[in-house]
Amino acid sequence: MELRHPFITNPRLTIFYGIFWLMASAVMMLILIFSNGLDYWAAFVEVFTSILIFAFIGASVWYVIRFSTLENNSVLRIILAHLIAASIIVFIWMYLNVILVKLLNPQALEWMQKGMINKIFGGYLMYVIFVIFFYAVNYYYSFKEKVRNEGKLIALVKEAELHALKSQINPHFLFNSLNSISSLTMTDPAKAQEMVINLSQLMRYSLKHGQNEKVLFKQELENNKLYLQIEKVRFGSKLNPIFDIDEKCFQLNIPNMILQPLYENAIKYGVYEATEPVEIKTVCRCNEDFLQITIKNSYDPNVISKRGEGIGLRNIRDRLEIIYGNPHLMTLEDNRKEFTVNLTIPQKTN
Repeated sequence: MELRHPFITNPRLTIFYGIFWLMASAVMMLILIFSNGLDYWAAFVEVFTSILIFAFIGASVWYVIRFSTLENNSVLRIILAHLIAASIIVFIWMYLNVILVKLLNPQALEWMQKGMINKIFGGYLMYVIFVIFFYAVNYYYSFKEKVRNEGKLIALVKEAELHALKSQINPHFLFNSLNSISSLTMTDPAKAQEMVINLSQLMRYSLKHGQNEKVLFKQELENNKLYLQIEKVRFGSKLNPIFDIDEKCFQLNIPNMILQPLYENAIKYGVYEATEPVEIKTVCRCNEDFLQITIKNSYDPNVISKRGEGIGLRNIRDRLEIIYGNPHLMTLEDNRKEFTVNLTIPQKTN
């Protein structure tokens, strides 16, 4: 629980507080001079001892508020705490009143004693005003802290979700690649060695970047070309990647490891059971606001009877929503001969 006084942590609030009470004192002095007929010195002493001294002492009400919150105390206990605190503050205030009046304006002492009951009542009333003020300040600070903590919690949840999503992608690909390497070690050791080297470079790229870190599209594309080289070793002429990329798109940003599941999906549904070469075409266009990426592959509808949105595609959709806050940045098209994935990657984010 934060116990530091808001006047210490927020100098601007202290300035406003001081200006308010100085203005209130000036108004009270004018009333005493022109309505009650007091001279300037007597009016100043009355305002100084009654208002400014209470404004100084009353700042301590903050600590009563912080130790007597509604969440941690019963209503009876809070009322009792405020009655005790109000009595102590009013007693100190009245004691200082008497001392200062004796020193600064002894002639007003008799008049002050006649109005002692009204002054004590006024002291309790001012305490109530301070309680309301500091409860409002406390509520404001608590609300700000709650918003800040919720923001941290949301960030932690997003990070955890991204870790979970990405951990589903990488092991899936790693499992397939290791199976392929295992089979190639007996039939074609040279290709197996090539796959191991490419796989190590691919894993190094994956581990190098954070879960929601954005990289240049050029880096991401080169990494996925490396992935396609690995799969090319497996499938040979059946896999035919084609790239139609606008060069100015290379310097735009994209979440890392966001494309690999799309190529995995294209290979899984387009290349695995194909008897003829399958093109996986990547088209990329861009402007200052968006990077538009289209990945399409042909497939045999007679071999694949049912094509759903697999875990890789769901992960891409979820990652984009977590990072950019928009669930519509990925669209799918399926005409029973060709499957197309369209990605829209915003370049200007808040």
